[in-house]
Amino acid sequence: MGFRFPSMIRRASSSKAMTMPKGYVAVYVGEKLKRFVIPISYLNQPLFQDLLCKAEEEFGYDHPMGGLTIPCTEDVFQNITCGLNGL
Repeated sequence: MGFRFPSMIRRASSSKAMTMPKGYVAVYVGEKLKRFVIPISYLNQPLFQDLLCKAEEEFGYDHPMGGLTIPCTEDVFQNITCGLNGL
């Protein structure tokens, strides 16, 4: 289902403006709201759906960064997305 790139999750640099690759979405994670660029295919995965439900409960549809904010630690987020890389 779709193309796989060697680096499925990219941590975006806060000091450089990045263009969003087609098929990816930016999310903000952790206390410092670090920006990660992930494949949109993750949004349909059950583990990621749980994170989206938590985001909805905490923020509703008003995300402080203007993008999708995920209310979990960076470690938890990276563990979940690492598991999704193998799918």
